[in-house]
Parts: sequence; C-alpha cells; structure tokens
Amino acid sequence: MRQVAAIMAGGRGERFWPLSRQSCPKQFLPLISEKTMLQETVGRLAPLLGPEDIYVVTGAQYAARVAEQLPDLPRENIILEPEGRDTAPCIALTAAYLAHRYPGEDAVLAVLPADHLITKPDLFRQILAGAFALAAAEPVLVTIGMSPSRPETGYGYIKCGEKVPWSGRHFVYRVQRFTEKPDRAAAEAFLKEGGYLWNSGMFVWRLSTLREAFQRHLPEVAAALPTLTAACGGPAEALAATFHSLPRISIDYGVMEKADNVYVIPGDFGWDDVGTWSALARLLTADADENVTIVNAPAAHGAAAVQEPILLGSKRCVVSGNGRLVAALGVEDLIIVDTDDALLICRRGQEQNLKSVLEQLRRDHRTAYL
Repeated sequence: MRQVAAIMAGGRGERFWPLSRQSCPKQFLPLISEKTMLQETVGRLAPLLGPEDIYVVTGAQYAARVAEQLPDLPRENIILEPEGRDTAPCIALTAAYLAHRYPGEDAVLAVLPADHLITKPDLFRQILAGAFALAAAEPVLVTIGMSPSRPETGYGYIKCGEKVPWSGRHFVYRVQRFTEKPDRAAAEAFLKEGGYLWNSGMFVWRLSTLREAFQRHLPEVAAALPTLTAACGGPAEALAATFHSLPRISIDYGVMEKADNVYVIPGDFGWDDVGTWSALARLLTADADENVTIVNAPAAHGAAAVQEPILLGSKRCVVSGNGRLVAALGVEDLIIVDTDDALLICRRGQEQNLKSVLEQLRRDHRTAYL
C-alpha cells in the first residue's frame, strides 16, 4: 500500500512578525538551524519516504520558494491551494489530488505541519512508521500526541481513553475527547489529572477512511470531492471555484472532535511547534542571563550578517537582529526583533496579541508591512 506524506506549508506565521511576512512566512525561515523549517520537516522524513512520496501543500505565491528550498522534490508534488481556507479544505484538496494522480489506489496519507521542531528524528520516523501500519490495517484516524511538560495554554489537548496494544514496546489509546486551547486553570488541571497529551496536529489515515470521515462529519466536503478530483486535471479556475465552495474549518473541529474511530500514539520525540518568539528561549542556547539571540533568521531575507547584540544588565530577552547592532540596557523579559522596515518591542508572553498589530496595519492600509 502506497505511503505518502503531505506537508501543510500555507500558513502565515503571524506570531513571528515582523520577521515572518506574507512574502516569506515562518516555514520558509531558518529559525532553529541553518536550514529552514520546511527543509527540516522534509529532511527528517528520509529514509522513511522518498521525494516522490512527499507532497507540499502551499499557496501559489510560495510555489517558487518551495521549489528553490526543496530542489529534489518533484514539481508535480507541489499542491497549490487557490486560497487559504483552513486545514479541512487543505486536506480535502490533497486527497483529491492523490485520487487524481493515483486513481483506484487507497494510499495511506500522513498530514504534517511544515514548521515544527523535532529533536529526535529517528524516534519520529519509528512512530510515524507505526502510525502508517495502524492506519493501513484498520479504518481508523490516527493522530500523534505529546506528553505535556507544562500547563501550556497555546496547544490543544487530547484525553486518552482505552489503552490498546500495539506492535513492539509501543501502545496506542482510543481518543476520548479533544479540548481546544484551555485557560491556565484547565491546563493545570489536565496535568494534575494525567491521561492528557498535547495535540501535535499530525494525522495519518487511509484515503478511504478520510473520505468516510468527511461523509459522516463534513458532508459538504465529501460531496465536493469528486468535482475537486476532476478539477485537479483541468483549468485552474474550476479548481478555485470548487475549493472556494468548501467551508472554512479546521480538520480538528470538522472531523477529529466528532469522530469515534480516532486513536492517538504517544510520540515523545522532542517536539515543539515553535509557535512564538518566546518558544525560541526554550530551544536555543541562552547566555548566563537567559538571553537568546537569533542568528540565522535574517539570512532568509538576504540581510547582512547579524551583529552580536550588546545586552548589559538585561535578562530573559529574545533578540533577532537584521545586520544592525542592537543594544539593550537594563531591560528584562522583552522580545526585540529588528528588520529592514519594522521594529518589534514586545513583552515576553504577549506574542499571542501580535495579530492585533497586523489587524491595525490592515485597517490603516499599510499592507507593505504584512
């Protein structure tokens, strides 16, 4: 049975503004290493999957950037979304494209985010191989969950139900319920109670199982799949019209939270969604005062080499420069991001509110900064 992976790379990475922009969002930036987040994601799939079985789903405006960053990826493996309509339509388009390309085949599909960190790639591949096997053997929806290490309010949670034997030393759980991002009190209660995992946004299923799930829980998507499949081989306008008719909804809300055939595999392989600037303080080497400097990111924009910041009497700051020298004196718990045309100064922990800055820019018609 064919095994393929689709990497969702159409997000805007707004919580990494002003470095992440519409022209070059987070997944195309080298935030953790010299490679971009997308390159890291594709690279750790080898040797489990070859380039011919890896797909990247992204917007048309990023097609050239994907091709540049992934020269070994076949160009026909870049699936272009006509517009951003959340993850359920994105996954439906992927299923339609695979049905068009491999008619009659019931492939096993893994859906993965493009911009997450995994520090134990060997274990990741082992877990993913097991998820492929489980989805191939049973008509189930498989997700991968992470053991929570803190009362995180930025992640969704999965409540584990019945424990089910699995191959080797591993095991899976039937999912009892999903909980979207909780408040602090609820997150602390989850950790105290136990039996919860973080929702990583990684899913594995057979195409036939996915179609059945759409039929049960998002029938309007299921009804559009044949037309969407046919449109994959036709004019772009027809594909865009069908895609636009799909509801704007996540696969979590639309399918996973409603389905009763969902299993979760614990996968503690050093995962982090790198969702905010503050996350980098957990992941990168800090100085004696817990300050973190981002040294690779500006290279994505062709900027000059980053100058080491001067941080005197400053603690727990995250600093990303853009060629110019950044100096901070006697400040604490700040995020400082300097780019060619914008400077962000933000209290750590407030990045969740960066969307309000972008909304203000839209209201003011200053779209050049988006």
